[in-house]
Amino acid sequence: MRTVRTGGHHVAEELAAELGMHWAHEAAGIPRGVKPVKRQWWLDFEEPIDLHDSGDTGVALLSRLPLTDVTRIDLPWQECQWRPRLAIAATVSVGPQQVRIFNAHVDPHAAVDGQLAQLEAIAAQTEATTLPTIVLGDFNTLSRQKCIETREFFEARGFSTPFPTGTPTWRTTVLKMHADWIFVRGVKIERWGVARPLNVSDHWPIWAEVVVE
Repeated sequence: MRTVRTGGHHVAEELAAELGMHWAHEAAGIPRGVKPVKRQWWLDFEEPIDLHDSGDTGVALLSRLPLTDVTRIDLPWQECQWRPRLAIAATVSVGPQQVRIFNAHVDPHAAVDGQLAQLEAIAAQTEATTLPTIVLGDFNTLSRQKCIETREFFEARGFSTPFPTGTPTWRTTVLKMHADWIFVRGVKIERWGVARPLNVSDHWPIWAEVVVE
């Protein structure tokens, strides 16, 4: 959001305007002057933002349908103090039916237990609604064990996903990993996929066609 690396653009707002869509955005609230700690080499490049950049990063939802009951969800964060993690939730109406949608950005630096603590914060919000629910986003499951733990976490709470564990959605020049997921409860996914021809970021976009039953 208006960082130097985005050329001062508010990406969510401007993209929504170009597409004629509704949008909601929550800024992460990066602590100024907190220097990143060196971690695994493939994470050191993550979203470099200057220590005193006046902009911010965050999460957003874009929708052709109006977004209501927008909720910010701050996720517990310890290992990656310079980059707060959060999720955003909103409700859309599909005809007479409402659907609750969650978009999350989970910490890639955290160990499995740390990531599960962040998932617990999201799950607490999903349990607070009786609406059909979609949880999606970048879960940064950058190992097979993290993939297994995350999938089992949501399946134990009544969610399902069509994405086979290990489906590549994120890559470097040498690595391909399964970082991004779509989990649903109370709706049906008819088609899904990974848009691998698109190279607009280090993630390949994932998509799903959903039917509200």
